Amino acid sequence: MTTATAFLRVPPFPRARATSVVEDAAGSFDEDADAVIAQLRACRVGGSFWGGQPALPETRTLLFAPRSPAQLRTMLAAAPEDAAARGITTGARGPGLLAARAADPWWLTQHCTMLFADAEDEIALVGALAGCRLRLFGSGRFARLGDGRDAVTLASVVQAELLTGRRYRDPFTGAPVPLATVIAQLGAWRALIDGNRDVTRVLGVAGWKRETMEALLWDGGAGPRYRIGGRPGGTTLLWRSRVPPAQLDQLATEGAEVGEIEDGFVRSTGLGANCVPPLSITVDRSGVHFDPRQPSDLEALLEAGAFAPELCARAEALMARIVAAGLSKYGRDAVAIARPAGGRRHVLVTGQVEDDRSVQCGGGGMTNLDLLMAARAAEPDAYLIYKPHPDVEAGHRKGAIDDAVARTYADQIERDAPISALLDMVDGVHVLTSLAGFEALLRSKQVTTHGVPFYAGWGLTRDLGPIPARRTARRSLAELVAAVLIVYPRYLDPVTRLPCEVELLVERMIADDAVTPTRLERLRILQGKAKRSLARFGIGR
Repeated sequence: MTTATAFLRVPPFPRARATSVVEDAAGSFDEDADAVIAQLRACRVGGSFWGGQPALPETRTLLFAPRSPAQLRTMLAAAPEDAAARGITTGARGPGLLAARAADPWWLTQHCTMLFADAEDEIALVGALAGCRLRLFGSGRFARLGDGRDAVTLASVVQAELLTGRRYRDPFTGAPVPLATVIAQLGAWRALIDGNRDVTRVLGVAGWKRETMEALLWDGGAGPRYRIGGRPGGTTLLWRSRVPPAQLDQLATEGAEVGEIEDGFVRSTGLGANCVPPLSITVDRSGVHFDPRQPSDLEALLEAGAFAPELCARAEALMARIVAAGLSKYGRDAVAIARPAGGRRHVLVTGQVEDDRSVQCGGGGMTNLDLLMAARAAEPDAYLIYKPHPDVEAGHRKGAIDDAVARTYADQIERDAPISALLDMVDGVHVLTSLAGFEALLRSKQVTTHGVPFYAGWGLTRDLGPIPARRTARRSLAELVAAVLIVYPRYLDPVTRLPCEVELLVERMIADDAVTPTRLERLRILQGKAKRSLARFGIGR
């Protein structure tokens, strides 16, 4: 058996590094064949399950999977008289047959009542698992399946194909794992791919972001177009701030279904403003998480979602790991910082990019200076630390406050200390819509919101902004973390370039395995330094 012929194999995600989950081994895998069958059916994995899902007429109920034109003729001779009008073929073409090459075998067998297949073709096993009647031709490893209705025979074939002489490995680490773990991971990939099948266009995504984003948006085939041309239809995903107004107008005229893409909340090691590609994204079909003026998928999840105890326990463990490692959106630093004012209350005020959409949508019209002034008014006796946003400090974005003005309200301007270390040290945080407020909640800090971030209004923060009346649920911190970090975003493993769970990305970042330096990133860093140097002389402001 080779990786290419294994029934269970990793989908060929764009830019992913080839890996296998199965290898030959002596002995028999100690798992129950019936349990494996049940899990395969539930996850609908095995074979090329990422293949296309073409529209199939209801009258096409016969499926032919021949290895040659000669075998197809033999199959047709054994089929009902109207086979040509009722048939679909995955291989050799025949008169009147509907061609469906490179299609998802589970999709095909789900839509057909009888399968005619070569006994060596893995679609025979998919058909048996799907409950199709089988007619097999020739000799091969699936010949014993017969008509697919004998549960004992199916279990014995699964035993021989998946359990005997096999062992399984984690596709991300190569460590030995149970077969059930592999099937569950393949099932998670199927869910991701199936969820992308309606996406026909992705607009506003820079080329340097596609490097890591394509696998997270892959539909199992050629993937979406990155231009607005072509026939309307399906869903268009937008990085809205980068889409020209004329294209937005065209989408509105088309009446196109639209969703939004944004960076995830554990993003990368390095700044987006320096063109470091994201290792996580969010895809929202209802709106976008930072705009409180309309509902979003994240808001709906927090308002009405169910959070099982196992999911909450997972969120608790994830939270503890992030805090212990000093992890934040753009990397990690667990260095402890001394309290400059001793026992006095310490409060952090986080600056933001003032033309960022999250500030424009949820900031209530406030600037960074407005926030700093409001924080001082609310905390007259506190030791106030102001931290400018790193993208502003990098010289790329709007939102700078002159130091002399900032010191009128802040006791300290902190540029160098990492945000995670500051959050560990202070007692409270004041934000507009900054993710720093969410990261402060992970560390059990008091958070005051002056705008309306996605984590406001659920009973965990002191909210001074106009919280939408839609937000009526009260959530625990574990439920908030489960929604925001586990369920809502999508993550990419920087080592294998395969879609992964958040815990793996967190471990890669902690181990410094998530660094993706590029020539463009280095150029952007130099550009930012040049802008800051010119600004000191009043040039370019």
